[in-house]
Amino acid sequence: MILLLQYTLLFASVLLLVALGGCFSEHSGVINIGLEGIMVFGALGGALVMRVLSPTTNAFVVILSCVCASMLTGMVYSLLLAVAAINFKADQTLVGTAMNLLGTAAATVIVKAINTATNPDNPSATIAYVDIRKAFLIWPGKEFSWLTLLTVVLLVVSIVLLYKTKFGLRLMACGEHPQAAASVGINVFKMRYAGVLISGLLGGLGGLVYITAGVSEWKFENGVAGFGFLALAVMIFGGWKPQRIALAALLFGFFRALSNVYTGFPFLTRLNLPSTVYNMLPYIISLVVLVIFSKNSAAPKAEGIPYDKGSR
Repeated sequence: MILLLQYTLLFASVLLLVALGGCFSEHSGVINIGLEGIMVFGALGGALVMRVLSPTTNAFVVILSCVCASMLTGMVYSLLLAVAAINFKADQTLVGTAMNLLGTAAATVIVKAINTATNPDNPSATIAYVDIRKAFLIWPGKEFSWLTLLTVVLLVVSIVLLYKTKFGLRLMACGEHPQAAASVGINVFKMRYAGVLISGLLGGLGGLVYITAGVSEWKFENGVAGFGFLALAVMIFGGWKPQRIALAALLFGFFRALSNVYTGFPFLTRLNLPSTVYNMLPYIISLVVLVIFSKNSAAPKAEGIPYDKGSR
């Protein structure tokens, strides 16, 4: 039971971070379907920094360096969406889909190139696994990551930022009535850039949490196993509200954790269900949730609609 709780918190942390990122982007008026690709690039940035650091590097330095690298990489990659959707008014869904495809493919090529350069005797070597567990557990021997605590802090910060600051209120105004927001002097383009960049920051960090706390070791060509899309389902189920998103993340995290620890529950093993059924549970739940709740979801009114200064 304790192990189930630990894994639930770990996976819920990933989903919460990424869903909060999507929440900021969509509250600004930009649909971010590319969270999966952002997670991949954020994880890549953190993993590469961890790879180049010396094994004797101070644990705090390792943590800080990897976290900063993942957030920065996620923000830089999210600029693809920002430029295409805000400046060029491209279809946001198509851009996000392209980012997801590009993310895993580009990460695979980059890591293979690094492996080839560092191992010329075996240029056809597959992508190396990265030991990403060191320095990321808050208590030795305990499967509880300090990143879970960071996630709770960021949840509180997100709530305050969205509902208690001028920035958050202006951001949400741009996602509801951009023309009205512009009429009172709010720069809609800047606010939408801010929303997308925040989604890149949180999505990149979510990718790092996924590989450090969620799976222990990661093969880059496998991406993030659909967690970006699960995060979108969590965001919709949570009604674009951080508090409800946190509860939804716990629910989805629980079903994802079952696939890791179901063998420890006799009543589940007696069902003789294949392990793939438990692996499919969170995705099945996401489909059910979207079918039930998507019709009544209160999405920001102007999300997905390019801002045009001349329109009314």
